[in-house]
Amino acid sequence: MQVLAKSSIPGVRYGNSSWVPRPAVWALPRLQPPLIVTASCFREERGSGSLQTTVSPATPTIDARDETQSQPLTVPAAAPSSSVTEVTAATASVTAAETAPAAPSPSSPPPQPAGFIARRLMVFSGLVLGYAAYYLTRNSLTYAAPVMVADPTLGFSLAQVGAMTSIFPIAYGMSKFVSGVLGDHFSPTLLLGGGLMLTAACNLALGAGHGLAWFAALWALNGLLQGVGAPSCARMLTSWFASRERGTYWGLWNIAHNMGGFLSPLVAATAAHAAGWRWGMWAPGLAGMALGLYVLLVCRDTPQDAGFNPVETTSKQPMKTKSESESKSSSSANGNGVAAANSSSGNKQPSVLRTAIDNVLSNPYIWALALTYFCVYVVRQGVTSWTVFYLINEKGVPDAAQAAMRVSGLELGGLLGGLAAGHLSDSLIRKSSGTSSEKQDTSSNGNSNGNGNGNGNGNGNGKVAPSSAAATAALSEGSVGKRVQVVMAYTAALAAALAAFQALPASAPPALQWLSVAAIGFCIYGPQMLIGLCGAELVHPASVGASQGVLGWVAYLGAANAGVPLSWIITSFGWTAYFTALTAACGVALLLLAPLMRLPSFTQQQQQQQQELLKAAPPTNGTALPKLA
Repeated sequence: MQVLAKSSIPGVRYGNSSWVPRPAVWALPRLQPPLIVTASCFREERGSGSLQTTVSPATPTIDARDETQSQPLTVPAAAPSSSVTEVTAATASVTAAETAPAAPSPSSPPPQPAGFIARRLMVFSGLVLGYAAYYLTRNSLTYAAPVMVADPTLGFSLAQVGAMTSIFPIAYGMSKFVSGVLGDHFSPTLLLGGGLMLTAACNLALGAGHGLAWFAALWALNGLLQGVGAPSCARMLTSWFASRERGTYWGLWNIAHNMGGFLSPLVAATAAHAAGWRWGMWAPGLAGMALGLYVLLVCRDTPQDAGFNPVETTSKQPMKTKSESESKSSSSANGNGVAAANSSSGNKQPSVLRTAIDNVLSNPYIWALALTYFCVYVVRQGVTSWTVFYLINEKGVPDAAQAAMRVSGLELGGLLGGLAAGHLSDSLIRKSSGTSSEKQDTSSNGNSNGNGNGNGNGNGNGKVAPSSAAATAALSEGSVGKRVQVVMAYTAALAAALAAFQALPASAPPALQWLSVAAIGFCIYGPQMLIGLCGAELVHPASVGASQGVLGWVAYLGAANAGVPLSWIITSFGWTAYFTALTAACGVALLLLAPLMRLPSFTQQQQQQQQELLKAAPPTNGTALPKLA
């Protein structure tokens, strides 16, 4: 095969060589006499080859077959940096590109250096202990309030304490959304550790002050600061753990809810009864200060910040909004000048609101998950708030203390349910990935005999490109969809557990009632944990906090609807209508989840787009080149 240097000369003959089309010739600098570079590439049957270049004088003549034969033949002026060596290097780079090894798959990140596992576990410990401490500073007033009411120097009534506690969920619900959106533009480590220290400071200041206005203001501020905890943890979990293992660790992190709820009465109530209500606020505050400092010391936003490789390889391009995409498409249509202007304007960072709208709020799958979260929290808060009353009124439990003992199974069952849901979803994803890899290997082996004659499967050097059909089939096994399938199974089991609990006779042993409540908790906390994880995996890594803010905001709206609406249903239509409403919420959740059963994650969507681009691009390897004399 003979390749001539590319030129703007329309069509020329050099001596006895064949006519060369316009794209196959290069203009050379003005030399005396004019020289032409000939690059001869010799390739053997198995793909090895060599490159030879020669420089010889030649007299170009216009070919009669060229459509611009009336144009005079001119040779462009030499550029200051042009040389024959540059042209020879350019031709050599073509052969080097053909024999270069294939790039690694986007889904195969580089191996991690030594010490990665230990460093990641240290970060994970900061996430668990830090978020558990948020529960300490969140529940401190609940266990210090009885001692505050009993203190004659304060003169507090239950109504005043109720007014303080009612402020917290309002502030927390607002903070959950706002901090999720704004938090994507700040360091999650700083938000988690700094926010914890600020909530601890609110507890310390509340214990040092007096007066209802002072207490109410500080407790509302505490609610506003509490909202930064969960979105920050979600961002770091998605950065440090790959999708094949993320569900297991997300479930382990979810233990922080139960750990904080378990430690709150031990720390706050014990301190309040032993040393007064002020220490009921100071003890959680001091613990929060210490754990906040620990978070700042051990946690890092991403593995790259700690000197390691990313756990998943994604596109290096920054997150783009819809307006940027439209600007880019319009610049392509309007020419280079407009493209340059749009390119300069595209470098500007989009506003926080625009980023949230384009990447989270306009995503219909996020809203489907949010509405599902609404239904799950209706059931969760409905069971938490009303099960004690149901056991007393319908099952003959003599007092609230014994009913509370039976309801205690809800948290323990929820802890096990969250762990099992995360592990099960990870197992399904790994199994799906393994099956897809086998299909891809089979397809690649079936096409390994490609000889570079234009079929796109062989590359001429013994390496075989993966089959695009096999890759597309692998990506169709969406990891988010696998988790959604687990959520659907849990939700169906939740409806069955509610029916079983309602069907228990009043004479059932207390242990059986405890197990029935634990089964309900098992089925509730699995979806509660996985829905948040699905929302985090659906969006760009820079929008994980915003997705958690939206999901948390809608979830707490569902929790609010488990109060007055369910109380009205119980008083107006009885407990049977109460269970019917909870079962209906499960049915609505299943309907919302059904279209998401094959949903890919954001990382998989990127890989699928790359596969489509490779499939649409013209082949560069294994394609027969025009034969020249």
